[in-house]
Order: sequence, then C-alpha cells, then structure tokens
Amino acid sequence: MKNKKILILFLVLISLNFILSYLHYSFLNLDFLQNKEALDGLTDDKINKLQSKNSESQYVNLIIIALSILVKVLIVSLVLFIMSFIFNLKTSYLRLINIVIKLEFIFLLSIIYEIIYFKFVNTTATIDDIQYFYPLSALNLIGYKGLESYFIYPFQVLNLFELAYILLLGYYVGKLAYTPKNKGLPMDFGLKIVVSSYVPALFLWVAIVMFFTLNYS
Repeated sequence: MKNKKILILFLVLISLNFILSYLHYSFLNLDFLQNKEALDGLTDDKINKLQSKNSESQYVNLIIIALSILVKVLIVSLVLFIMSFIFNLKTSYLRLINIVIKLEFIFLLSIIYEIIYFKFVNTTATIDDIQYFYPLSALNLIGYKGLESYFIYPFQVLNLFELAYILLLGYYVGKLAYTPKNKGLPMDFGLKIVVSSYVPALFLWVAIVMFFTLNYS
C-alpha cells in the first residue's frame, strides 16, 4: 500500500514538472527566441520543418526530465540511507524515498517564479537571460556576463530553494529518529546525516558538471 502511495506521489511530481515545463516553454515564447535569428530568410516550408523539429525535441526534454528526477530521487535516498545506517538510524529505503519525493516539490516553485518573472517583470529578456537565470540564486546577484562558463552552474546551485531543501531534508530525516524520550530537536540529528551525505554528493555533482563544462565548452 505504501509503495502505491509513493508511486502516485512520484507520478504527480513528474506530471507537474511536465506541465510547468510546457508552460515555461510556451509562456516565455522560447520557441521564437531560440529561432529568432535562424528563421530570418527561411522559406515557410523550412520554418515549419524547424518548428516541427523543436516540438519533437520538447518530447525528448520531457523524457530527460522524468529520468533525471528518478535518478536524483534514487541516489539522494541511497546516500541518506547509507549515512543513516552509519549514524545508527533505523529506517527503510522506501521511507527516505518518500521524503525525498515530497521535498522535490520545492523546486517546482522555482519554475513558477521564473515564469512569473519573465512573463510580467523582465519581458525583454534574451534566450541567454532565461537560460542562465535561476530564481533567488547567487548567479542572479553577480550576473552571468563575463563569468567563465564553468562557474555558471555552481552559482546557480547556490540558491534559496536548495537551502530550503537541505534544511527540510534535515528536519524530516531527523523526525525519523524522534521519540518522546529524545529531548533534542529532530532537525539537529537529521542535519548531521544530510550534511554528511547529501551535501558532499551535491558538491561532487557540481564538480563533475564543472569538469565537463571546462573540457567541452
């Protein structure tokens, strides 16, 4: 029964990501921005083929979104499970998956924020402005222009949504260890596990992205 609830929750998460991804693409007119220069001087037939190709790429993007979320949920839950075992926290892998999936909904807020920002605030943004934008991140403070390409992703990861994710992850993992006899805050214990597992894994992922960006840019 619990497995079914987790599956339904995951499907809801994926569905909302699909919907918001489509709204992000449509409301911000990314199709036009991406092909603004390419469309100049093309015939109607070639324009239709190009737009059809872009539509197909959207379906590929949806598949990538689903797979990336699935992989992230499984890996984050796994590193938390391993560290929980080291800290003598008796819990199950499924319980951690359930927590991680629920907290993934936080990042949906960043997509909504971005849609609202570029739809109603910065209405003259270029495709690069949208591509390098991440809500409430360090990159928005320093700007992407003049910044080395391999530094862009790390500054995007430094954002308030990620901070909220880490803090809430610590809280809910800590609650798994909470008992009436335990007078300490459950978040204290949970944060130790998260800081010892998820945070290093996140740093490793950022380092890998930086490495590939540096070597293939």
